[in-house]
Amino acid sequence: MEQVMMWIMAVGVVIGGVDRILGNRFGLGKRFEEGFELLGPTALSMAGIICLAPLLTAFLERAVVPVWQGLGFDPAMLGGVLAIDMGGYQLSVGLAESSQVGRYAGIIVAAVLGCTVTFTIPVGMGLLEEGDRPAFARGMLIGLGVMPVAFLVGGVACGLSLPEVLWQSLPVILFSLALMAALHFCPERSERGFARFAALLRYLTTVGLVAGAVTYMTGLELLPGLAPLADAMEVVSSVGIVLLGSLPVAELLRRILRRPLQRIGEWTGMNEASIAGLLMGGVSVVPAIAMMKDMDRRGKVANGAFLVCAASGFAAHMGFTFGVDRSCVPALLAAKLAGGLAGVGVALAVTKKEKA
Repeated sequence: MEQVMMWIMAVGVVIGGVDRILGNRFGLGKRFEEGFELLGPTALSMAGIICLAPLLTAFLERAVVPVWQGLGFDPAMLGGVLAIDMGGYQLSVGLAESSQVGRYAGIIVAAVLGCTVTFTIPVGMGLLEEGDRPAFARGMLIGLGVMPVAFLVGGVACGLSLPEVLWQSLPVILFSLALMAALHFCPERSERGFARFAALLRYLTTVGLVAGAVTYMTGLELLPGLAPLADAMEVVSSVGIVLLGSLPVAELLRRILRRPLQRIGEWTGMNEASIAGLLMGGVSVVPAIAMMKDMDRRGKVANGAFLVCAASGFAAHMGFTFGVDRSCVPALLAAKLAGGLAGVGVALAVTKKEKA
């Protein structure tokens, strides 16, 4: 499936590149250019976190794992704070006391919580304009609040019993319930708190980027154990290459499905770009975020909520899972869809007054 997606994106690259040569006659060449222009902001938001990943892993192993074990939880769950394809899977499996919990944490939790913390939040807050960030933050908070839906569905599909999933996920479930309560009783404070957390991630990724750059240029290790910046930039470049095709594909998808998207938009109170963003978000995070400038406020909230659980489910995350444990692919997709749809449903409910 991932290979099929890559071929579709490659066709988008060709179409966008040809239109750019023709003088952007069909508006797809501009989308092609926008994909490459996003490479810089993506690198600023992402590269430093990748550099810091080995240090975060070492910190968890030494400082947090003993406490986690003392509370009766499998330390595999700690690996889920890193994205599935940024070391989360390997860390979860390596820390696991139970192989089943290791699979659940490394695939389901890391593809939802880990991806959100180490990728979607820093990249989203880095790419979006100041005026778009509050709606995105609200959506992210809603998505984090419904995470237990994805965990319960994915955990049971992974072969764990419901009580085991509930126990191992208890800290995250309590965190999600607290977020939902905070959103209900003090939404503005919640959004400000999210903004501070995003700022903290921005500071951390800047520290990682600076330390990695100094090491690359001089050989001086400001932070021993840091992942090489060149390796991080390779990952970022792969995202940028996909963006060259994904944005033209997203534009074509919006045009081809214009009428169905209009009908869905009339029913949900969201514009075409918002609906198209939901379709694209299940494939890749960055194109969906890049489309938010064309969305209405309700669509931005719904897309933010959708991305927490559903991000990249039908492309990168599914491809990674095929490579490490293909038996968990159905569980991954079920968790992604259940959590993503739950997030959109709650987002539409809480933004009902904003319906066009």
